[in-house]
Amino acid sequence: MKPSKTGLIILIISLFVFNVSTQNENKEYIELKGRITDRSTRAALPYCNILVIGHNIATVSNSEGEYLLKVPKTLENVNVVVKYIGYKNYVVSVDNLISLNGNIALEQSAIQLPQIDVILIDADQVVKTMFDKIAINYPTQEMYMTAFYRESIRKARNYVSLSEAVVDIHKTGYYSLKDDAAKLYKARKQVDYTKLDTLVFKLMGGPYNNIYLDIIKYPEIVLTENMFGKFTFTFDKYEWMDDKLIYVIKFEHNPTRDEALFNGRLYIDANSVALKSAVFSLNLKNTEEAMKLFIKKKPLNAKVTPVQADYRVDYVEKDGKWYYAYSRIELGMKINWKKKLFNSTYYATVEMAVTDQTSENGSRAIKYKERLKSNVIISETAEGFSDTDFWGPLNVIEPEKPIETAIKKIQKQLESK
Repeated sequence: MKPSKTGLIILIISLFVFNVSTQNENKEYIELKGRITDRSTRAALPYCNILVIGHNIATVSNSEGEYLLKVPKTLENVNVVVKYIGYKNYVVSVDNLISLNGNIALEQSAIQLPQIDVILIDADQVVKTMFDKIAINYPTQEMYMTAFYRESIRKARNYVSLSEAVVDIHKTGYYSLKDDAAKLYKARKQVDYTKLDTLVFKLMGGPYNNIYLDIIKYPEIVLTENMFGKFTFTFDKYEWMDDKLIYVIKFEHNPTRDEALFNGRLYIDANSVALKSAVFSLNLKNTEEAMKLFIKKKPLNAKVTPVQADYRVDYVEKDGKWYYAYSRIELGMKINWKKKLFNSTYYATVEMAVTDQTSENGSRAIKYKERLKSNVIISETAEGFSDTDFWGPLNVIEPEKPIETAIKKIQKQLESK
């Protein structure tokens, strides 16, 4: 069951009464850990794609440019490639990456004038061609993926809920009418109810929120079925990646009183006309309509106002095909209580990165009874946070500093019990 056409995530508001790891000797894998920055400015580069060449092993850097990549020791002689829009690809062997203490500095691509007049680019036609070439650019066969999922909720600056999971995904072909399915492989969660006042956010949908951000497979969720009638597409600029030209197409929704729609940018490979990335936000001016997309239930004496709704989805290219790789959702909600002097603001971040994929079924097929439901709420269990090696060889997204601090605090609290 798909979510509503524009609802990417549901919040239930209910009332209640650095360095490369050196500890690899006893492990069957090598941990590569470091930070990715701009070579000139030293600024952190978030959401970089990090892939092991020739193998289905991948991860992404977090919002602070930090990453963690686990490579089996049997593959210690392989090379790793780091990709980021606007920068040259960085290829390095595992041994050299260890000698660099995991730190990677990317060099910006030199802007070369393309052999076309970018001013005359028909943005509508580019977007139309992008969807017309789905069968050429994206896998039409079924894929089986492993992905790391994280959702966090904070009240102001304090984290009050943290969930992490590894999920198996059965991704149907891009022309299939069947929905993608997910199965929970391993998960952990901790909620600090003492900091939630009388309020708690529950994120409904779990990994499906990220799966449905694949706007190539589910365009109606973001761009609606009548995209060229409700959105204006214009050429914004161009970037470079993999020594290829990337069109940046800006899209803005036409003003409407009865809908809350999205504005953002599509990063499209000029040669293949495949989508590389999409970054967009929900227009929150229509507060009532925006609230309907997120809130399923709330206390009668609370007024909820959305203050942030930002999204991104990334794809990676391999052997001429493009694959869903990463997506992220950032939401903010302000709560005003009728009989309280102060309001509360909650922020939720939901992200998922594909760390492994194959087109071979094997034992990875997801049985119907094993599938997560589309309205799933990840279990509220603290199991696993006391184990510092809970994830073992599974690749995960390196937590940002505040989340890392929250995890250490949870572990310390569990140790004291």
